[in-house]
Amino acid sequence: MELDLPKTVVAFVLVVAIGTGALLTMPMGMTTDTVLMMVTPSMVIFGLITLAIGVAHGQYRATN
Repeated sequence: MELDLPKTVVAFVLVVAIGTGALLTMPMGMTTDTVLMMVTPSMVIFGLITLAIGVAHGQYRATN
């Protein structure tokens, strides 16, 4: 499977949406405000950092 930008964006959004939805539906005592204002932005930032590292590593592996 060849990943291009649209497939990557869809996969990224899907993973964040599933994680957010799971946290919102679990009876853990975490409020909706906490999940949406603290956890989800943290997931997005961490995901973007790891995506950038993964792309850079893939480019390195493809050229060397």
